[in-house]
Amino acid sequence: MYLLEEKIYFWLLLSIPVLILLFIGVVIWKKTTQKKFADTALLKKLSPNQSIFKSVLKIVVISLALTCFIVALVNPKVGTKLETVKREGVDVVFAIDVSKSMLAEDIAPNRLEKSKQLVTQIINNLASDRIGIIAYAGSALPQLPITTDYASGKMFLQAMNTEMLSSHGTAISDAIELAKTYYNDEEQTNRVLFIISDGEDHEGNVKNIAEEASKEGIKIFTIGVGSEKGAPIPIKRNGIIESYKKNNQGETVITKLNTITLQDIANEANGIYIDGRNTTQVVEEVSTILQSMDKKEFEAKQFADFKDQFQWFLAAGLLLLFLDIFLLERKTSWVRKLNLFNEQ
Repeated sequence: MYLLEEKIYFWLLLSIPVLILLFIGVVIWKKTTQKKFADTALLKKLSPNQSIFKSVLKIVVISLALTCFIVALVNPKVGTKLETVKREGVDVVFAIDVSKSMLAEDIAPNRLEKSKQLVTQIINNLASDRIGIIAYAGSALPQLPITTDYASGKMFLQAMNTEMLSSHGTAISDAIELAKTYYNDEEQTNRVLFIISDGEDHEGNVKNIAEEASKEGIKIFTIGVGSEKGAPIPIKRNGIIESYKKNNQGETVITKLNTITLQDIANEANGIYIDGRNTTQVVEEVSTILQSMDKKEFEAKQFADFKDQFQWFLAAGLLLLFLDIFLLERKTSWVRKLNLFNEQ
């Protein structure tokens, strides 16, 4: 098992193609400039020791050294031991609305991205609870089963989008029914379902299904994202708004936050409705809710004793730089004897 501590530094790898393009540009410019002063035969006589292979090897070595330094900044870690630990927590399932109305931008950056931010921050604030994730629109789709692997949870969150489900609508009832299958521990007394949605276009008798879930020990808390004033649903191409969704009469659709539906669902399942506009307040409220619940002890396997591996990549990068400076930059006598670059 391995971990990447600072993944953001991978963006620095984009500098390598730029470096290679600059090198190619310089080589072409030099060739073009040289041809203005002399023909190829004369150039060979004037600079017999010139080697294009040496230049290519130099840029390859520098690129590899830069890659090693970037990986060292990322600091990969390797888990050396798998151990079983006892943890106490609550089973928490997040059902996230991915219907088209979640693209409305009445809450920045849009309702869906705000929902993902909320769930990510909630997960970051958890200690030992188990989590599961469901995506739903016109139907419900399981994303992550009950687990203690928070990293996987956040990875699945980032991949969620409104194209995941082809069916239209907001089948909250399907999400609740699917959530029932997530709670695989019969002894778990506290089962929590967070529904993150704008509450619009719901289908089915949600209140009755929420009441049935409550009888099975599931508490449903709803988090509303959006505004009651509402906003149009943008249709984008390459990140640029081309138009807005229209109804059959050709009028622009305005989608609004339906707090009443979300409040009714929460009330039927012994939960509460939470306003999702302020991330900090949502995280604090969710933390208070979970901390007040009785915890169930369970066993979980996890990798331990993660050890830093950056030093290997740092050493490799320094070695490559040493090779570049002392082998490729200088004409030492022993290098000339090896004639690595077809030099006379």
